[in-house]
Amino acid sequence: METRDILKNLREKNNLTQEQLAERIHVTRQAVSRWETGETLPNTETFKLLSQVFDVSINTLLGSPRQLICQCCGMPLSEDSLISRESDKSYNEEYCKWCYTDGKFTYESKESLLDYLVKHMPNPDNLDNETRRAQYDSFLSQLKHWK
Repeated sequence: METRDILKNLREKNNLTQEQLAERIHVTRQAVSRWETGETLPNTETFKLLSQVFDVSINTLLGSPRQLICQCCGMPLSEDSLISRESDKSYNEEYCKWCYTDGKFTYESKESLLDYLVKHMPNPDNLDNETRRAQYDSFLSQLKHWK
């Protein structure tokens, strides 16, 4: 689905007219109309406001063009419900809700995350903990948060 269709569907789902949505995000009704016809797209700041109004991620507003991955643990962020939130409740598409919540990181160090993973993740191949830890460490080291 394209951004224009997503915006129109979300507006209608929330029982808002173009005028009402425009008032909420401080733009003209004509701007909303142009977005819904695909003539233009909102700017970055307006996408942030739309994300808050509709309580969806910017990635969702854009039609999920990117496969989001938590930059702390590597978990795929395939649904908005998995994406972290800042303290102002806006989405932070860099992290999952388990690694980052309300503007704070859960794991103070990579070592603490490695401890958690070794203890809680399944071990179908019955690898020893040292091998598992090394595998997780190798993977995590590729993520933005741990570089």
